[in-house]
Amino acid sequence: MADELGHRGTRHAVVIGGSLAGLLAARVLSEHAEKVTVVERDRFPEGPDTRPGVPQSRHTHVLVEGGQRALDELLPGFMKELGELGAPRVGMPEDMVQWQNGRWFRRMAATSSISTGPRAQLEWLVRRRVLADPRIETVEGAETVGLLGDSSRVRGVLLRERGTGAAKETRSLEADLVVDASGRGTGAPDWLAAIGAEAPHEETIDTGLAYSTRVYRGPRDSTSDASDALAYYIIPNPEQVYSGGVLPLGEGRYMVTLSGLRGDEPPTDEAGFEGYAHRLPHPLIGEWLAKAEPESSVFGFRKTANVRRRYDRPGRRPAGFLATGDALCAFNPIYGQGMAVAAMNAVALRRALTDPKRTATTRAVQKALLDSSRQAWDISAGADKKMPGATGNALAARAVDKPVGWYLSRLQQRYAGDPVVGAAFRSVLTLSSPMTTLFAPAVARAVLFGPVPETPAEPPMRREI
Repeated sequence: MADELGHRGTRHAVVIGGSLAGLLAARVLSEHAEKVTVVERDRFPEGPDTRPGVPQSRHTHVLVEGGQRALDELLPGFMKELGELGAPRVGMPEDMVQWQNGRWFRRMAATSSISTGPRAQLEWLVRRRVLADPRIETVEGAETVGLLGDSSRVRGVLLRERGTGAAKETRSLEADLVVDASGRGTGAPDWLAAIGAEAPHEETIDTGLAYSTRVYRGPRDSTSDASDALAYYIIPNPEQVYSGGVLPLGEGRYMVTLSGLRGDEPPTDEAGFEGYAHRLPHPLIGEWLAKAEPESSVFGFRKTANVRRRYDRPGRRPAGFLATGDALCAFNPIYGQGMAVAAMNAVALRRALTDPKRTATTRAVQKALLDSSRQAWDISAGADKKMPGATGNALAARAVDKPVGWYLSRLQQRYAGDPVVGAAFRSVLTLSSPMTTLFAPAVARAVLFGPVPETPAEPPMRREI
C-alpha cells in the first residue's frame, strides 16, 4: 500500500491510548477511516472519575486558550458544555493574584482565560462526545506490547490483556494506520526496534521539578476586605525555585499544588505539605491554607522532564505509524500546556490529512504534528534551560538565545504592569498567538524604550476595575 494516509488509504486505524490525545486523534481519524479502534490499558470509568492510567489527573490542570479553541474546533460547543458542568474559568490577569520575578501583577481587565476544572471531568466529556461516534470502538483493559509489520510499514499492533488472571498470550489487531498516544512512558522506541526500524532521537531537559497536590474547601471569609480573586499563583524562576498555586475546581473546592526541585521536593504528608508553603517568597498561600479545610490526601508527582521525540528527522521508520500527545512531545507540567497541545495536535492532524496542496504521507503528517507542539516546547524548554541543576541533552545554547534572552528579560520586567506587553505575552503563553506577537511594533516599543511600570507592592487582593 502506498504511503498515503487519510480517506484514500485507511480502512482501519488503531489509536494506542484513550486519554485526551488518543480520543481527539480518534475523532479526526473517524472522518477518514471506516473504523477506528482505541486501545486503552485501563477500563474507562462510567463518570468523571480519575483512573490509574492518568496518575497526574489528581494534580492541577489548566486548559489555556489555544487548547480551548482547538477543542471547540474539534467538538463544536465543547467549552460551553464544559462550563455548564461547572468548570471554572479564570480571567487573566483580572481574577488571579500572581507573583513572578519579584513582582505582583496588576489585576487589570482580563485579556485571556484558563479553564481550571478537574482533568477527569474534561476527559470524561471528551470521551462521551468522541465515543458517541459509531465508527469509533474501544478495546479496554489491554496493553500494546508491540507492532505488526516491518521497517517499511506498520500493519497493526500486538495486544495483551491486563488484570489479575488475564491470559499472558498476545493477540494481533491489524490496521492500516497506528497512532501512538500512549503518553510520556510510551514503549514505541522498543516496538520500532523489534520490527527493524529506528527509534527517534529524544531531546530532554529535566529540572528535577517535583510537586505535591491536595484538594481543599476554600475559606469562608465574608469580611469586607476579603479577596475577590479566584486564584493565587507564585511562579518560580532561577533565583526562586519554589512554586505554589491555588486554583478553583468549582463548588467551593480548590486544588493546591506546591513544587520544588530535586533534593528539596514537597512532602506528601499533611503537616509537611502545609509547612512547605512557607518556603514560598510570600506567606500568601500559607495563610490561605491555614484558613481552608482539606478534602483529600496529599499526592506527589515526580516525572516532569521535557521530552521531545524527533520523528521528523531522517531515519529508518515505517509508513503507517504516527505519534501524538505526550508520546511525541511531553512538557514540564508547571507550564500548563499538555492538554492544549493534545488538542492542537489533533487539529494539526485534521489539517494535514485534508490539505489539498500536499500528499498526506506519514512523514508529512508527523512533521505537522511536531510543528503544532513547537511553540509550547520553545516556552517550556527555553525556561527550564535556565533553572539551576537542569540536566539533559538539549541544554546547549543557540546563537539566537543571547539576544532573544536579553529582549525577553526586558519584556518580563514590563509584563506584570504594562497592559500592551502583558496582553501580548499572555496570548503567547496561552498558545493562542504566535511568538512573533512579542515583537509587534507596539510591544517592541514598550520593551525597548518604555519605562518599567509600577506594580503593586503587596498582593493585590481586589481587582482594579
